[in-house]
Amino acid sequence: GYIMQYQVYEHRHALNLFTTDREFVPLYHEIIGVLDGISDEDIITEYDANHRENIKSLSEPINTLIRRRLGALGWRAESAIFSDPTYADARDKKRWRLDFAKGKISVEVAFNHGEAIAWNLIKPVLASELNHVAKDIQTSAGIIICATDGMKKAGNFDGAVGSYEKFLRYLLPLQNMLPTPILIIGLEAPGSFHVDKASKHIVVHLSLI
Repeated sequence: GYIMQYQVYEHRHALNLFTTDREFVPLYHEIIGVLDGISDEDIITEYDANHRENIKSLSEPINTLIRRRLGALGWRAESAIFSDPTYADARDKKRWRLDFAKGKISVEVAFNHGEAIAWNLIKPVLASELNHVAKDIQTSAGIIICATDGMKKAGNFDGAVGSYEKFLRYLLPLQNMLPTPILIIGLEAPGSFHVDKASKHIVVHLSLI
């Protein structure tokens, strides 16, 4: 069967850090293991299970699979960056939370609006720096999982979702503001199917069966 394919881009030698430093290697392997373990069949099953909720794109099933599998490995979901109640309990508290954190790595699953790209890049920096606000978590590197343009099209993602390619365009001008090593992972289109834009149904590529 087909399994998840992805492109990676390393900012500040993140990949070198994740593959050589013993504090990072096991955590990185858990994340890559989760991504490598997502098959096209898994995504279709999750998509069909949620069809009653008027699901229209692959962003939700992929997010659910990543969330469930990282959670099973002990990754803390919705980790507050700051312990200060001004941020931890604020009405916009989701803005001040990481999608996942464990040990030294924070993870964002960034299937949100392109307008949020800069914020998605800044969050791992906030989580890894010593700030004036009391910290709840202290990581020192980040991973951002997003969709490539190909996945956006095949997965019928909202056109406004920030893609992997767009993340890379943001990195250069923001470079000096991002001292933290960050790995950007861009998920590729599924190998064996796509979501039909009109019907919202899964269309399996028959030539591959």
